[in-house]
This record gives sequence, C-alpha cells and structure tokens, in this order.
Amino acid sequence: MNILLLGPQGSGKGTQAKRISAEYGIPHVATGDMLREAIAAGTELGRRVKPILARGDLVPDEDMISLIRERLSRDDTAEGFVLDGFPRTMAQAEALDAMLREIGRELTVVFELQLPEEVCIERLVRRARLEGRVDDTPEVVRRRLELYHRETEPLIEHYRATGKLVGIHADRPIPEVFAEIQEALDHLSEDTMIIRKSAAEIEAMASAGRVVVETLTLLG
Repeated sequence: MNILLLGPQGSGKGTQAKRISAEYGIPHVATGDMLREAIAAGTELGRRVKPILARGDLVPDEDMISLIRERLSRDDTAEGFVLDGFPRTMAQAEALDAMLREIGRELTVVFELQLPEEVCIERLVRRARLEGRVDDTPEVVRRRLELYHRETEPLIEHYRATGKLVGIHADRPIPEVFAEIQEALDHLSEDTMIIRKSAAEIEAMASAGRVVVETLTLLG
C-alpha cells in the first residue's frame, strides 16, 4: 500500500501519517523530519537547507528528489509506505511518478487533507510555542502557505486526474479524521480483493467453458 498525504502545513499530515504507519505496518516517510535530522547532524545537506527552511522557502527539487529516491530504495518500503511532505512541486511529483515506474510500483491512494488557512496558521503557531520550533514564526508560516498555494496545490489536480485522490475534511478531532482515512483504506483493500477474486473466477469460468466446448466437439 503506497500512500501519499497532501495538504497545507498544519493540516495534520504528520499526525495522520504516524497513525497509518502504526495501523498498517508501513514506514512513515516524512521529509520534514529527515531534513531536521540532517540539520541536527550537521551533514552537508543539513547545512545547505538550514537557511532555506529558516526563510520558509522550499528546498530545491534536486535535493528533495535525491533524498526520497534513497529512502524509497530501502528494504522496509517493499510492502508500502506513507509519504508526508513530498512532493511539493510538479517537478517532484513527476520525479516520484518516474521513480515508482522504475520499480514497477504506483501510488495506491492520495489523501488531500482539507483545512481553512486561518486554522492552519493557528495550529502552526500553537505548535511552534509548544515544541519550540524557531522556524514556525507567523511570518514564516504565512510564507510557507503562500508557497503551498502556488507550488503544491496544483498537484491536487495532477493526482485527481489519476482517479486516486480522496478528499478528507481535516478540521475535526484527530480520531475522526483517521476514522475517515481508515474507512477509505479498508474499502480500497476490499476492492483489491474483489478484483483479484473476479479475475480468478473469470479464468475458472473460461477454463470450464473450454472443457465444455472440447467435450461437445468429441461427442459431435
């Protein structure tokens, strides 16, 4: 099960991704966490992206694509993953599509967490106070949301065209949001089982039909 979460900052992508990861046993691939770890470790990538994140700007596509390519190549993603924070631009979305094609996989579903902008700002500022995040000042938050509307929001139509986009109203308690996500995932699992069963039944019917035709031919 390969899951992508889209939505503005503050919509709860990380919270819901952690729940999906725990419930379905697939890794939570969170680019925000990965970048913060790189900064804390003082890696070359961390030093390069630190001022970018402090301004509220987007990390260059090539850095993000390289980061995700390496992460999705690890063995723990073989049974699936839940992506949170990538892609953020059309170039990243196209790179993800190409990456998955290379390994014979595709996204199972794309959840769009929908939340009014003012609620996003309120949540992010509150989180900054609670967690001591210096990169979540009101000015930086607004800058990030501007970039989301300009660079990431167009991806909604990109994924809608695939027929895999599912809208989720995120302005509700966390358990209610997760319940809707879980219901959608369970339906997807059931549909997959039905498709597989139907294919097997069709093959069985075709085989039975061939036997009848051959029997009639012999009798004739």
